Amino acid sequence: MRIITGQFKGRRFDIPRTFKARPTTDFAKENIFNVLNGYIDFDGITALDLFAGTGSISLELISRGCKEVVSIEKDRDHAHFIVECMKKINVENNILIRGDVFRFLKSCRQKFGFIFADPPYALPELDTLPDLIFEYDLLTADGVFVFEHGKHNDFSAHTHFKEHRSYGSVNFSIFR
Repeated sequence: MRIITGQFKGRRFDIPRTFKARPTTDFAKENIFNVLNGYIDFDGITALDLFAGTGSISLELISRGCKEVVSIEKDRDHAHFIVECMKKINVENNILIRGDVFRFLKSCRQKFGFIFADPPYALPELDTLPDLIFEYDLLTADGVFVFEHGKHNDFSAHTHFKEHRSYGSVNFSIFR
């Protein structure tokens, strides 16, 4: 796993083979961030990384200048890996919460300029995530929500849907 651009561009992190998480591919990550450059300036914003997994997106957001990144990850080993990656690049503006994403969303009182969610594609509640983000009013007025999902999900009828991007088997829906 590598950081695509920004302050820590090119830094690589070896993901343990025992991990269940599938990090967003470098190809897909680079392309979706190129699209997002037309939507948002990451410099100085607060971001939320749901289902953080390996921390790939959190690391990318830190590298791109986010003032704070909140990462939510349930798995103990994955959470530990994210903490270790942040230590390797001397980052202190990452807040890692080890816990359930849905419980976090329900109790969160903070707004974010950018939210990224990459849940397991087989997650039964997957289709509810866009509704929850807007129901709980978690985005700032000009905030962007990016949802990574499988090819069988279609969110184009959602009120806040802006566009869909596909890179190989990786699909992103962008909401605002």
